[in-house]
Amino acid sequence: MLTLASRLRALDDATLRRTIDIRAVSATGIRDFFDLAEALLEPEAIQRVLARLDRATLAVLAVAGEFGQGAEVGTDAAPSLFNLAERLSELAGSPVDVAEVAGRAAELDSLMLARLADGRFSPYPAVAAQLLTWPDQGLPTALELASTPAPAALASVDKTDTRFTDRLAAERAFAAVSSIAELVTELAREPARELSRGGLGLPDTKRLAAVMGVDIESVPAFVATAARAELIVHSDGYWNETETGEAWLLESTARRWATLADAWHAALPPDVRGILARRPGVSWGDVLRSFVTWLYPAGGQWMDDRVTEFAEDAELIGITAHQTTSPAGAAVLAGDLEAAVATMAASLPPTGGAVYLQNDLSIVSPGPLAPSIDTRLRGLADVESRELALSYRITANSVNRALAAGETAESLLEFLRTVSLTGIPQPVDYLIRESAARYGRVRVGPTDPMESPAQAYVQSDDAALLSTIAVDQTLASLGLVPAEGSRLTSRFPADVVFWALSDARYPVAAEDATHEIVHLRRHQSGARALPVDAPDPAVALVEKLRAADGGEGQAADAWLARQLDSAIKAKQTVVVSIAMPGGVVVDYLLEPASVGGGRFRARDRRADIERTLPLSSIISITPAP
Repeated sequence: MLTLASRLRALDDATLRRTIDIRAVSATGIRDFFDLAEALLEPEAIQRVLARLDRATLAVLAVAGEFGQGAEVGTDAAPSLFNLAERLSELAGSPVDVAEVAGRAAELDSLMLARLADGRFSPYPAVAAQLLTWPDQGLPTALELASTPAPAALASVDKTDTRFTDRLAAERAFAAVSSIAELVTELAREPARELSRGGLGLPDTKRLAAVMGVDIESVPAFVATAARAELIVHSDGYWNETETGEAWLLESTARRWATLADAWHAALPPDVRGILARRPGVSWGDVLRSFVTWLYPAGGQWMDDRVTEFAEDAELIGITAHQTTSPAGAAVLAGDLEAAVATMAASLPPTGGAVYLQNDLSIVSPGPLAPSIDTRLRGLADVESRELALSYRITANSVNRALAAGETAESLLEFLRTVSLTGIPQPVDYLIRESAARYGRVRVGPTDPMESPAQAYVQSDDAALLSTIAVDQTLASLGLVPAEGSRLTSRFPADVVFWALSDARYPVAAEDATHEIVHLRRHQSGARALPVDAPDPAVALVEKLRAADGGEGQAADAWLARQLDSAIKAKQTVVVSIAMPGGVVVDYLLEPASVGGGRFRARDRRADIERTLPLSSIISITPAP
């Protein structure tokens, strides 16, 4: 432990923080570098990090532990990398490159499981001892780690299965993209609240499930997938659309899918990604799990859970179908996203740009629409059917919503002319022009804080309409109060008042302080997750360790005191080598009793007397034989 404590003390702050982070050290109970070294060498802490190492890396560590048994860490007695490579080659029955051993040794060195210095490598005794307990836990020995071959290769998929997988994966990809598009669009309209204990509330889950056309149980998976791609974000207790999500809605279906697939691949743990990248285009299932178990022999349930989680997400977005990698999914795993897009695009339903406008104010699409056209239609009309052939309905409220977003009667009619296969029916033309003419009869704007305690006003030249708003029970929560100048005022902000009136289907427009019409968005699409300004526990622990460090002399005394404390607690007799005046070294067989003030008191077993000696005179302490 002294060797590791000294090494930790010599690290720069950045490396020390990295060590604390990757080893997930808790600051509780750690006062100095000896405590930190002790925490890193506890059996549970060692096992926790060993569980995340692959077989080849574990083999280097285990073989080094047996090869250099009894050798002091970091000395010339420790095995060289060349010796380790020879021994591993002998056990494996095939050549093992020295450079590969050096790379794995460097990784183990950075994890503070071993020491690599001057081409020699040795694990810390506590680590070697933990590996020796593995057979009792049903885990492999050093010999088994180095010599057990990998299980049979993952099964390749024949051409018939590939065609079936491709079709099914494309169907799932299209369904996932469509559902997530509905999710993003709905959250832009009305955010969903995240419960304090985690997860969405039941009312919001039901609302989203209905809009997305999926089971309630599937909503969390879609929310997680959209969040991973940064299409939505959790902020201030609500899930909202992001700027990325807004732009994503305008992309082609294949590009939308590519964003989801790329985010899935980027979030894939490096260990799992490495497994799958070796054999893209294969069947997952039990064979993959067998391979994972072989590759991570101490991984246990946590590795199986990781594979399960990402396998389920892969099925959701069409990376796989029935646990078999799709052709597009294989390209994703191989890191060729453009090839994946091309493959998926060839299998997805073609999108069109034409619709049928009906006299009953409905809009019918004969098939999937180009995302840009679909998005604009949603701004003009309400979605009625979300099947493969979409249908929409134009209403006075939906037209008012489009006008509030910046459209005009002419821009809306021109857009419909370009996409309609049936022209523009007279009822549609009339509704749009009439709504545009009525738009702005009611104005909502911010009040001057110097003149009124209210935050917003509602104004209209139509006194009857303003009176109707004042007594409208659906707007009672706004607390509208009559004011001078044909106005009502509210204590709520102008945007809240505006959307309440819009939902109540009044021809309302928002204006700024100069009375110019402005176009509001219901919820800010540029939502971003704000970083939590919380102190980094690793930084705090490093600062604490540096403050407690009193230099080499104090560190040496602290180590000796710790050894004596351990002997006192264990009632253990130790051999203490003391430097006497004149350079003579005398060995005492002592039973330590107490330590303090730079001195220690002990019972001399040979002379049967009590001695008090300075810590500064101690050369070494070893357990009595």
